[in-house]
Amino acid sequence: MSNLLWKSLVVSPAVLGATLLVSTTAMAAPNPTTKVSPAKQLGVTEVAQQPEILAQTTIDQVNRYSNEGNQGNSQSQVTSVSQFSDVQPTDWAFQALQSLVERYGCIAGYPNATYRGNRALTRYEFAAGLNACLDRVNELIATATADLVTKQDLATLQRLQEEFSAELATLRGRVDSLEARTAELEANQFSTTTKLVGEAIFGVTDVFGGNTGDANNTVFQDRVRLDLQTSFTGRDVLHTRLAAGNAQAFSLVDNAGGAINTAEGTQTFEVGSTGNNSVKIDRLTYEAPIGPAQVYLAASGGRHSQYAAVNNPYFFDNTDGGNGALSTFASESPIYRIGGGAGIALNLPLGKGGGILGNSSITAGYLASEANSPALSSGLTNGDYAALGQLNFSVGDRLALAATYVHGYSAAGGLLFNSGSTSDNSFGEVLVGTGQANALSTTNASSSNSYGVSAAFRPSDKLSISGFVSYHDVTGFGVGDNYEAWSYGVGVALPDFGKKGNVLGVFAGAEPYAFNRPGFVGNDIPYHFEGFYKYRVSDNISVTPGVIWLTSPGQNSNNDDAIIGTLRTTFTF
Repeated sequence: MSNLLWKSLVVSPAVLGATLLVSTTAMAAPNPTTKVSPAKQLGVTEVAQQPEILAQTTIDQVNRYSNEGNQGNSQSQVTSVSQFSDVQPTDWAFQALQSLVERYGCIAGYPNATYRGNRALTRYEFAAGLNACLDRVNELIATATADLVTKQDLATLQRLQEEFSAELATLRGRVDSLEARTAELEANQFSTTTKLVGEAIFGVTDVFGGNTGDANNTVFQDRVRLDLQTSFTGRDVLHTRLAAGNAQAFSLVDNAGGAINTAEGTQTFEVGSTGNNSVKIDRLTYEAPIGPAQVYLAASGGRHSQYAAVNNPYFFDNTDGGNGALSTFASESPIYRIGGGAGIALNLPLGKGGGILGNSSITAGYLASEANSPALSSGLTNGDYAALGQLNFSVGDRLALAATYVHGYSAAGGLLFNSGSTSDNSFGEVLVGTGQANALSTTNASSSNSYGVSAAFRPSDKLSISGFVSYHDVTGFGVGDNYEAWSYGVGVALPDFGKKGNVLGVFAGAEPYAFNRPGFVGNDIPYHFEGFYKYRVSDNISVTPGVIWLTSPGQNSNNDDAIIGTLRTTFTF
C-alpha cells in the first residue's frame, strides 16, 4: 500500500466524526422557515420560489459551506471548542466537536465565533462540508505519519468516499449548470430588486328593476393594474402601480325617470377607472420598518385601507378589485374611504405579548388630497385632508377588533366618501353611500368627525364573520350645513367552500345615509344585500358570479329596487 494512502488514514477519525456530528445535527434540527415581506400585510400573496431563486440559493449555500473551514484570517480561525460562543460542555455532541476542532482542526465554524449546531442542512450542504474537510485531509497528508492508521480507518474512509461520491459528482454538475443558468438570468433579468404583480379583470354586468333596468344595458368592462413592487432591504416595499380601465357604475333612476344622486351599488373593479383604458399611475407608496414601527409614505393614490387593518377578511381586497366582495360597500367600512392622496402613516405595536396590550397596536395616518398644489388653500396642510387614528386589538388568531377615528376637512363642493385627488387633479370619485350622506356644502368648507368600530371573528378555519358600524358628524361653516350620517354591515364568509381557494360570501347592511337634509327627498334606510361565490379555476384565474340587491335607492322607498348581476373574471400574474 502506498505511503500516500497510509498517510491519508491519519485523519479518517476526523472525517468519521464530522459525518456523525453533522448528519445527526441535520436529523435533529427542524427545517427553517422563510420570512416574508411586510407587504403581505397588504395582501401580497405568497408564491412558490422560482427556479432562478433556487439556483442562486443553492450556489450561495455551496460557496458558504465550502469556504467555512478555509478562512485565512485569524479572526475566523478556531483552535479550541471554547471559542464557540454557542457551544456548551453540556451539549450532547460536545466531545465529538472538541475532538474535531482541537485534535484535527477540521471544523472552523463561522467568522463570528459561532457553530450553529442546531440548524438543519441538506445532503448537498453536507457534501460541500465533507469536501472542505477532505481538503484539510490533503493538507495533513503532507505532514502526517502513517503509524497512527488502522485497517478500520481505511475501511471507514473508503465507505465515506463511496457513500458521497455520487453526491459530490452530482453537486459538481448541478453547480456548473446553475452557474450557467444564473449568468443567463442575470444578463436578461428585468431587475434585481423589483417584481411585477399584475391583475386583469373582465366584468360582464347588468342591472334590473323598473326604470333603472330600462335605462341601462348589459356591459362588458375591464380594469388592469400592473404593480411594480421594489424592495431594497428585503423588509421594505415600494409600490409603483399603473392602471387602466373602462368601467363605470350604473345610473340608478327614480320613478320620475330622473337620475338618483347616489353611489349605491358601485363595484370594486369600477374604482380607479380611467374611462377609456388610458394608463395612469394610481399608486405610488413606500413602506418600511423603522425600529418596531412600520412606516407608510404615499406620494400619490394613498388610501387608509392600504396601511390600516380593515378587519373584513374574504370581503376586503387590498387591490380594491378582483378577489373580494363585488361592491365597495361590502369590501370595507366607509370610514376608510374618507379622503386620500399623499401623506404618511405609522403602525406601532403596544406591548410585547403576555399582557393585556400584548397583541395591540396603534395606527395613525394623514392623507392630503391636494398635496401637490402650491395654490392658496391647498398643499399638504392647507387643502383637503383626512387624519386617521386607530387602536387595534386581537385575541389569538381568532378575534380582531379595531376602534377608528377620522377627522376630515373639505373645501366647498366636496364629498365625504371619496378617493381623494386623482392624476387629472379632480376631487376624486364617489365610492359609496347616498347623495344625502356624501354631499357637503356647496358654498362653505366643511369638517367631519367620524367614529367606527370593526370586528372579525373566525370560529373555525371554514367560517369567518365580520362587521362594522360607522357614525359621521359633519360640521359646515354655514347655516344648515350640519348633518349626521350612519352606516353598518355584517358579512359571513365560507372559505374553501367546495374547493380549496374558493369563497362563498354573503353581506348585508345599510350604505351611508343621512336624514332630513334640505334639498334632498327621502328618509328611508338604503339597505344593501350581496352574495357572491369566488371559484378558483387555477392559482392565477378566478371566476366570481354574484348579485347585489339595493332597496330604497336614494333613501326613497318609492323608487324601485335595483338588482345588479355580475360575472367577474380575475387574472393575476
